[in-house]
Amino acid sequence: MSELIVIGYDGPTQATQAYQQVQKLQGDFIVNLAGLAVVHVDEKGETHVDTPSKIVGVSAASGALWGAVFGLLFLVPGLGLLLGGAMGGLIGKLSKTGINDQFRNQVHDLLGPGRSAVVIMASKITEDKFAAAMQPYGGTRPLK
Repeated sequence: MSELIVIGYDGPTQATQAYQQVQKLQGDFIVNLAGLAVVHVDEKGETHVDTPSKIVGVSAASGALWGAVFGLLFLVPGLGLLLGGAMGGLIGKLSKTGINDQFRNQVHDLLGPGRSAVVIMASKITEDKFAAAMQPYGGTRPLK
């Protein structure tokens, strides 16, 4: 089962540096990424997502899951209601993995205009080494 980690930053520079550090940590086998993205909300409130294609979505199924995670967290919070049963089932499955309304609201609060976040989906992570490597970049993590 993958672990979802979201770290919020005051701006895109910090988030981009943290994003690059996560990529290095994958190369050092501290984290095994199932997905990675940097999300930025511009001054108009529009959300922009950047993902490295070599990590995210090697199959249609994982791409669909990753897209659903972003839909739930950032882009369209009412998506489950609009798309009916199939999406509702996926939302129910994701809720069991820790994406609940409280977590989603905390992530939303991290991302006001001008703010950014790094979103990490890790299938394996060495917590202590990951935390130590990410500490210099600061950031805020929502509670699950």
